[in-house]
Amino acid sequence: MASPGSGFWSFGSEDGSGDPENPSTARAWCQVAQKFTGGIGNKLCGECGRPGRAAKPQRTAARKTACACNQKPCSCPKADVNYALLHATDLLPACDGERPTLTFLQDVVDILLQYVVKSFDRSTKVIDFHYPNELLQEYNWELADQPQNLEEILMHCQTALKYAIKTGHPRYFNQLSTGLDMVGLAADWLTSTANTNMFTYEIAPVFVLLEYVTLKKMREIIGWPGGSGDGIFSPGGAISNMYAMLIARFKMFPEVKEKGMAAVPRLIAFTSEHSHFSLKKGAAALGIGTDSVILIKCDERGKMIPSDLERRILEVKQKGFVPFLVSATAGTTVYGAFDPLLAVADICKKYKIWMHVDAAWGGGLLMSRKHKWKLSGVERANSVTWNPHKMMGVPLQCSALLVREEGLMQSCNQMHASYLFQQDKHYDLSYDTGDKALQCGRHVDVFKLWLMWRAKGTTGFEAHIDKCLELAEYLYNIIKNREGYEMVFDGKPQHTNVCFWYIPPSLRTLEDNEERMSRLSKVAPVIKARMMEYGTTMVSYQPLGDKVNFFRMVISNPAATHQDIDFLIEEIERLGQDL
Repeated sequence: MASPGSGFWSFGSEDGSGDPENPSTARAWCQVAQKFTGGIGNKLCGECGRPGRAAKPQRTAARKTACACNQKPCSCPKADVNYALLHATDLLPACDGERPTLTFLQDVVDILLQYVVKSFDRSTKVIDFHYPNELLQEYNWELADQPQNLEEILMHCQTALKYAIKTGHPRYFNQLSTGLDMVGLAADWLTSTANTNMFTYEIAPVFVLLEYVTLKKMREIIGWPGGSGDGIFSPGGAISNMYAMLIARFKMFPEVKEKGMAAVPRLIAFTSEHSHFSLKKGAAALGIGTDSVILIKCDERGKMIPSDLERRILEVKQKGFVPFLVSATAGTTVYGAFDPLLAVADICKKYKIWMHVDAAWGGGLLMSRKHKWKLSGVERANSVTWNPHKMMGVPLQCSALLVREEGLMQSCNQMHASYLFQQDKHYDLSYDTGDKALQCGRHVDVFKLWLMWRAKGTTGFEAHIDKCLELAEYLYNIIKNREGYEMVFDGKPQHTNVCFWYIPPSLRTLEDNEERMSRLSKVAPVIKARMMEYGTTMVSYQPLGDKVNFFRMVISNPAATHQDIDFLIEEIERLGQDL
């Protein structure tokens, strides 16, 4: 594929003082809202009457809109729009639909901007939790034959956001994907407006070029010479991992594409016992079978043990089976562990096995000069999964599968559909990338990442990642010797995952026996439930192996501060002291 060149398309090489209750901050929010909404943002900030905690959505008042003249912009007196009398059929492409469309969409944006501002307001709840049966009874969610008016449609927008979890809230720590980046959000709105597909250059010229440029840059950062190779953005890390299995199988047995699994011997994949479940899901989906995924033992920090990997490979070969893939993990979901990639690469080279690195969670550390050493050896991989929607804060979804060998993905997946991929088009056909994807319809996921990269630069992502890892170390240093806390494993965490038990006063003097473990297993679920009921914060918990339920704290939101970490500790203690 020819390079689109440098210039416009290429890449260039925070503190908690923004308190929303601060009048100067509130005025700043107001000015931003007014700038981007033509004045309707004056509803958003405290200086102009910003709403407090969410109440049940109210019916939208009549809205002023433009007159019937053809001047753009119109300066004539505005007429009232009564949404109760309007339906979707009154919006574009309806005749005379431009004015109600603009007014309607401005009101939708007003709702969205209120939600955005409140997402960063620590005085608001992370979640307004209701049980499923309560929400089902409180609202009529059923689909009807007859259309609702636009007043009701706007109310549905308000209701959906009222009960949505504020994943951008500085005290939301529940998942690996947190935060709300303003440039990424703008890019997501833009791609939805463009509403195109990624399969050919002719219908997505800019986005196809941006995917080419961005994937090449990511391959350069991995360490492949000149950014050579291939790749694609897929619907999440699980699909990226499945792509890797698919391509690794094709590389070893290309006949499987036409003849299926009956034409090849039994194939075996290897991954650590702490790896993501998507490896087994992929094996099931590809007909390889979950029994053909061998889980390799980990050390006490959750890292794959290379000697056990080699032992299991030899066992499989002695049985006459064929090892075809080793998936090492760079940033495990629970412990945040990084497998020893250099040692794994040596073993894969020795036995001629495809090496995949699942860096969905840890790939972002490649952007940090301070932390990228944790992925030493990733450049020797045949394929890498990297999810910018996790550690890099790109809005969901944004996952890339990078492949070292150029052309292999195309050979594996292409079907030569002549109604899409005509060979006599008038432009460079190498930019028609859709035939190398499993999907035909493919969402534009690249623009969010590309625009954020342009806005932040590589150094901006580096600062984001370094800050999140510093906050994780701050939490670890506070609780490692604090009364009422026990660490799940010893030593400073490698990623932002901090795993710990909170021990209520009633359990601190008990002997370490089965009864204590049974009671301790109930502590984290109860505290988590109380967090959600109060809506103050959210953090995940889980059991793992022989370890009973423990908290797994992760930080990927650059809005979080030391004060938010302090709040989390105090809230856990407040909610769990009586257990």
